[in-house]
Amino acid sequence: MIRHLFVLITAFLVALPFLWMAFAAFIPQEIVYSGELLSRFGFTLANFQVLAKEGFWGRMGFSLAVSSLVTFLQLFTAFLAAYAIKEGLKVLPFFLLLLAVPAELLLVPLYGLLKSLHLLDTVWALILPFAASPFIVFLLYGAMRSIPEELLEAARLDGAGHRVLLSRILFPLMRPTLVAAGVLAFAAHWNLVLYPRIVAGEEWKTVQTWLTDLQRKYPADWGILSAAALAATLPLVLIYLVYERRVIESVEKGLKG
Repeated sequence: MIRHLFVLITAFLVALPFLWMAFAAFIPQEIVYSGELLSRFGFTLANFQVLAKEGFWGRMGFSLAVSSLVTFLQLFTAFLAAYAIKEGLKVLPFFLLLLAVPAELLLVPLYGLLKSLHLLDTVWALILPFAASPFIVFLLYGAMRSIPEELLEAARLDGAGHRVLLSRILFPLMRPTLVAAGVLAFAAHWNLVLYPRIVAGEEWKTVQTWLTDLQRKYPADWGILSAAALAATLPLVLIYLVYERRVIESVEKGLKG
């Protein structure tokens, strides 16, 4: 009983900032500043109308497109890399080493590389460096190892080549893991703030960097800021709720593999 009560209190405290954010996004600004949040009631979409005038939905669409493309590229390259490692290519220690390197350490050399390639302040600076992910490779490799080798051997005896093994056997069997890995890849790219701020210009601003600009423009307007944060979080929440079970199962399976 005490343990359940402790869990409920902890869950409430964790959820409290998000509940406040959702509440503040739909109440009139005068109620927010009145201090009478419980005694007065109001509902408005004015905060979201302000976001539309500021160009929020354009940034949201751009971020959705870029993060979706990066997710597709990461799954494609990781699927092939995991298969190559499973077939005997000795590069797994290289990917494990990359997993141990903090992303912040790569920012400076990556900036120099993009500059030398004339890719700074272009949309490609947001896409190409994320076309492959060591974590997604490791996750898919772990899931691929759990597939019985006898199944692949039987296909090889029937004359199946690499293309058939990948497209007709491994891809269908690994579809749940690919979905879960896609969710994680999308979330990782969606939440980037520092990197796009440095390498992408004003024209290619993502929704997360746009939110930091909005915070500087409206530092005390909690209604607008809450509406922006709520709308920017919504895609991740929806995706995770739809694929929650697959994400948890696939991560556990990949790490154990």
